[in-house]
Amino acid sequence: MRSATTPALLVRNLHVTRGGKDVLNNLDFQLAAGEVFALLGGNGAGKSTTLLTCIGLLAPSRGEVRVLGRAPSEEPEAVRASLAYLSETATLYEHLSARENLRYFLDLAGKNAGNEALEAALDTVGLQPAARDQRTARFSKGMRQKVAIALAILRETPVLLLDEPTSGLDPVAVDEFNQLLITLRNRGVAVLMVTHDLYGACEVATSIGLLRDGRLVSSFVADTDAQGRHRPLDVEMVRHAFSARTSA
Repeated sequence: MRSATTPALLVRNLHVTRGGKDVLNNLDFQLAAGEVFALLGGNGAGKSTTLLTCIGLLAPSRGEVRVLGRAPSEEPEAVRASLAYLSETATLYEHLSARENLRYFLDLAGKNAGNEALEAALDTVGLQPAARDQRTARFSKGMRQKVAIALAILRETPVLLLDEPTSGLDPVAVDEFNQLLITLRNRGVAVLMVTHDLYGACEVATSIGLLRDGRLVSSFVADTDAQGRHRPLDVEMVRHAFSARTSA
């Protein structure tokens, strides 16, 4: 039974074997509401495998994953209703507008959202009103990401999983995306983000983990100020640890 102390996302002693090789080895972390955990690592470190296991597309070889107390392998529909997953490239129907995409995907999810709620979500993500009725085939990657995040807001999922969300974005779009994550964090959404963007991760994350060969080799937790607000993590400290670990 879930309670107020149940983590939004729990990964405990997670092992995943693919093709006879250990891709994840004894991975442990957890997220509460309003926390952002950024997982950094080189190619092949196991970042995407972590996300796929949390979604339920891969099964743990040992250990467990829990989303609001539920195991994706045991209750896949309930778990997927509780989280939103944003891949590196947001998948939208290009012949539809931003508004039409939102209404279509919300209908598939069995969610009702009035026009006011839909416009409020698009306001939150910063998609300009003039773009909302344009076909998304014309959208930049940053604009597509905004529509996908608006969908997550409208679905009201307490957990958000992000796979390289700022890859390929220009600096302005990266800044906008990072500010959006801080907004979601302040709303109580728990976010697991895998990324190569060390600087962005230090700005928005409440904690960072360094993944190497499927193991969590270092972790950092952001300090809070007198009002309980998270301070950005020290970029140079994390960069030094990341460089030392990846070159070892």
